[in-house]
Amino acid sequence: MMDFGQILMLTITFLLSLLYPVLPDGPVVESDTQINVYFCPDDLCGKRMTELIESSNESVDCALYDIELKNVISALDSKNYRLVVDKKNIKDIDELSYVKNDKTWQLMHNKFCVIDKKITITGSFNPTVRGNTKNNNNIVIIRSRYISKNYLDEFEELYDGVFSSGDNTRYPVVSLDGIMVENYFCPEDLCGNHVIDAIMQANKSVDFMTFSFTHDGIGEALIDKHNDGIIIRGVFEKFQNNKWCEYNKLKDEGINIAWDGNKYNMHNKVFIIDDSIVITGSFNPSKSGDEKNDENILIIHDAQIAKEYKREFEMIWKSAIGGDMT
Repeated sequence: MMDFGQILMLTITFLLSLLYPVLPDGPVVESDTQINVYFCPDDLCGKRMTELIESSNESVDCALYDIELKNVISALDSKNYRLVVDKKNIKDIDELSYVKNDKTWQLMHNKFCVIDKKITITGSFNPTVRGNTKNNNNIVIIRSRYISKNYLDEFEELYDGVFSSGDNTRYPVVSLDGIMVENYFCPEDLCGNHVIDAIMQANKSVDFMTFSFTHDGIGEALIDKHNDGIIIRGVFEKFQNNKWCEYNKLKDEGINIAWDGNKYNMHNKVFIIDDSIVITGSFNPSKSGDEKNDENILIIHDAQIAKEYKREFEMIWKSAIGGDMT
């Protein structure tokens, strides 16, 4: 017969298994979750961010590279919020209290908010006028306590003044009602390596749309897969055409790429792999994005979400300049 101490230990172990249900060598498992994706400007990203903030009952914690939308600022000011903004953009929000800005020379380039410790909004969208009405962007809204814990951990580091470093992600792989989601923060989690690993898994296709693409390793991964017979298509932001850009290197290898056709900015940072995996977030595939700036990425393994991103890619691809559209 077990004594009281043994019974107590078994009870504690059982309760912990309910709180932290981890598969052996696998992801944290969570149910009653939700993932929604939206594309700006058509889906009114600023309005969706405002409504999420206004729905909060407990807390709003945001790390935003830039913010100038008055409705977002007003929504924050009416709630229990904390905010970190990149130093170069702090001038735009003098009316807000409780703002901290990074004081390093690197960028605090995140664009995320955590609502009530259970809903996270992230992606490429800065809540600015151009970001909301002119530029191509995307946002992901995830209802998940584990993903929110990851982003809150990152927020606390930034709020405490820890920039361009920090602890590794607490829950890097989470299963959300059967959808596997990887979550990483740069530079501490080596985001570039995770993007390369995902690209190297491609068996059929890789479609990408990137604002700034100067990362040699990611460029080489695309060339390797192209040489393996994988279909590669990509859209580059035309205003980022410089000597470091990977455009000419990929073009010279025969990869089907084009400049975007938006007269403003194509600001996405997205890779779609085999129509079943999506990489998105604030992370531009660049050396600075990988090694210096504070960034985040999500790698979402779900064909339905990939389908939504593929639809957006095809729309941007059709208006792009210089690619083989056949």
